[in-house]
Amino acid sequence: MLIEQIRADLTTATKAKDTLRQRTLRSVIAAVQEAQVAGESATTLDDDGVQGVLKSQVKRRLDAAEAFDSGGATDRAAEERAEIQVLEEYLPAALSAEELDAIVSGVFAANAFASKADMGAAMKAVNAEVAGRADGRAVADLVKSRLA
Repeated sequence: MLIEQIRADLTTATKAKDTLRQRTLRSVIAAVQEAQVAGESATTLDDDGVQGVLKSQVKRRLDAAEAFDSGGATDRAAEERAEIQVLEEYLPAALSAEELDAIVSGVFAANAFASKADMGAAMKAVNAEVAGRADGRAVADLVKSRLA
């Protein structure tokens, strides 16, 4: 499972005194543990659940990096972006713009989406194909541009 790989990599980073990787992986493990005990009953997250936590951690760091940039703290923004690179090692490769466009074209060819009223159904169909490998905003913008 993915969380065991993260824990093993934390041990390796600790032995190598890689503080950036160590700090990042510790925060991921803590976030996964927090997600496991959230809600009415404790659960064990599968790899998809862990990837969801990783994606939220990437988004948090991206938002923090943008805030640091706007505040003039470029060194802190660079640290956040370095942590994002560590996190992305555990996520599936993101789709390129061309791959995303091909998926959207395929979904639109297989279905009769034509108007803005079909936005919800089109997004559902495209997101089923994309499976979290692309930013939701990019998917929505592309689908919206295809609908008249």
